[in-house]
Amino acid sequence: MNAGISAATRELTDRLGLDSVATSGPLYEKTRRVWNGAVTNRPALVVHARGTADVQAAVRAARDHDLPLSVRSGGHDWLGRGVRDGALVIDLTGMRRVEVDAGTAVATVAGGATAADLIGAASPHGLSAVTGTVGDVGVAGLTLAGGYGPLNGRCGLALDNLLAADVVLADGRAVTADADHEPELFWAIRGGGGNFGVVTSMRLRLHRVDPVLAATIFYPLPQAAAVLDGLNEILSAAPDELTVAAAMLTGPSGAPGLGLLPVWSGDPASGEAPLDRLRRLGDPAVAKVEPTTYSNLLHANDEQPETIGHHVATRTRSLPHFTPDAISALVEAAATFTSPMSRVLCGQFHGAAARVPVESTAFGLRQNHVMATIVGWWPPGDAEPHQTWADTVSEALARDALPGGYPNGLGPDDSGQTAHAYGPNAARLRAAKTRYDPSNTFTATPLP
Repeated sequence: MNAGISAATRELTDRLGLDSVATSGPLYEKTRRVWNGAVTNRPALVVHARGTADVQAAVRAARDHDLPLSVRSGGHDWLGRGVRDGALVIDLTGMRRVEVDAGTAVATVAGGATAADLIGAASPHGLSAVTGTVGDVGVAGLTLAGGYGPLNGRCGLALDNLLAADVVLADGRAVTADADHEPELFWAIRGGGGNFGVVTSMRLRLHRVDPVLAATIFYPLPQAAAVLDGLNEILSAAPDELTVAAAMLTGPSGAPGLGLLPVWSGDPASGEAPLDRLRRLGDPAVAKVEPTTYSNLLHANDEQPETIGHHVATRTRSLPHFTPDAISALVEAAATFTSPMSRVLCGQFHGAAARVPVESTAFGLRQNHVMATIVGWWPPGDAEPHQTWADTVSEALARDALPGGYPNGLGPDDSGQTAHAYGPNAARLRAAKTRYDPSNTFTATPLP
């Protein structure tokens, strides 16, 4: 252990207590394990924060002792950037409190809360939040970089529902960022990711959407090309209440195919006809439509115990629509799966999310598109065939893809995409980075 780590450990232990600081042992091991079992990083020091003062102490200790710093919340970044090798890691999982003001439909969400925590607190009040599709994902990490999900058409991205954030900056100061206080920081964290400080608390707008109408429609692979071609027309005219996810995945019979996972968030009676159109795009092997709560919809995608610790590699491409070449690439991706767990998830971006002016937040792509996430997912073992599959699919989709990609899915080798990921906002975002974090203390997602 080098002198800086030793000094920081003593200083933080004296300030926060033995149960909050670890360089080994159960707390340390629990913190360094993340969703992707391929991540084996070993931080130098873990600080289990219980409030803003703990976060400030950890940030200042990292600065004073010249230690790299990362922040762990939900642990769903596939590269494990929240638990950097040799870094001081601030673990926010002890800060998961969610308070809901039903009168104003606003939730105050601590920095370590997950989507399941948020929805669980909002549901008793008949309210929901804009989240992704998995309950274990941290709300802060999802929100700061964008936040695609089944309510995007009606309610915008998760970041479009961020009203204010409490942020600990690289110098240890705690500030509030909203439309009236630190407005440039507020602009930057809505799309620029966790690259400007540690978000210890957020205020998020909630919505009354329950019940939603959700469908699971699965088409065998020979029908996938025709169904995706027909899906283009439905997506181009979709009302805000309808957001459709499509996925190339292994079906119930063990054979690959195309799954459509639409969610209707308006009046359930009005959603039956749009969902029926999706069922009539071909001859589905599975077609289930049912009303459900947003909470149940989220929990349907919880990770199964048997997949915990499996390895993951992801790539991302943004498609203007399902072009003929993209359709061919997606069908080929399913036909060449190297693992039955692998998949290509395609989320629709439209409606309220697309009507936000691109300059209003740092998020750089506001035109209608399909965000494709290529997920190689396999039991521990030889990674090469699965990573090669993911690279091959990404390169095939790149032919018709829009410049850039979703920052939450980009890695250090994706510099070509990162250069365009923020569209016309890149220069302003770099200026904000220089202003708020000139020493590049925070590196949650790639910046150009």
